[in-house]
Amino acid sequence: MPKGSEELTNARKKEIINACALLYETMSFKEITIKEIGKVTSFTRTSIYNYFQTKEEIFLALLQQEYELWNLDLEKLYNEYEQMSVEQFAVELAHTLEKRKRLLKLMSMNHYDMESSSRMENLVKFKVAYGNSIKAVTHCLKKFFPNMSENDIQTFIYAFFPFLFGIYPYTVVTDKQREAMEKANANYVFLSLYEITYSCVKKLLERFD
Repeated sequence: MPKGSEELTNARKKEIINACALLYETMSFKEITIKEIGKVTSFTRTSIYNYFQTKEEIFLALLQQEYELWNLDLEKLYNEYEQMSVEQFAVELAHTLEKRKRLLKLMSMNHYDMESSSRMENLVKFKVAYGNSIKAVTHCLKKFFPNMSENDIQTFIYAFFPFLFGIYPYTVVTDKQREAMEKANANYVFLSLYEITYSCVKKLLERFD
């Protein structure tokens, strides 16, 4: 790590992460390299290695950032309402994820690669953000549905969080994928990210309304 203030280090890490996020809007995970990321930062490509050893570490930091942003939305949801029906909670929780397409895209496509190719210290930081998401959802369930037992809450968590890994490819499809489904006569009904999340949450909590 280069000499300098913690603020400078964090600022450079942030710049690298944001550059990666920018490229990820138009390029695939495989196409993005540290060289490509270096082209859209204010310092040299070799300097990036002072902060991240692999591109997977950069993507993991981006995923961590996305979890942290979602956590803020979950905290806001918890603080804004004193009570909620299942219908209201399903609507609001779905809206928090509707804004986090990048989070869901990263989860569904590159999660294993990011974790397996990152140093332990970076993996632990990511797991803290991930764990805080589970805690935030748990806190909401305990507040809004006090009749849920600990086992009920655990059942929801173990159904809902694995569900998140599959939302993106089910709701974001290319014209080519849509055409292939039509030619295959798959008769698949395409739902929005909001619609499929709302439906899942409503179903998981229906007996607690």
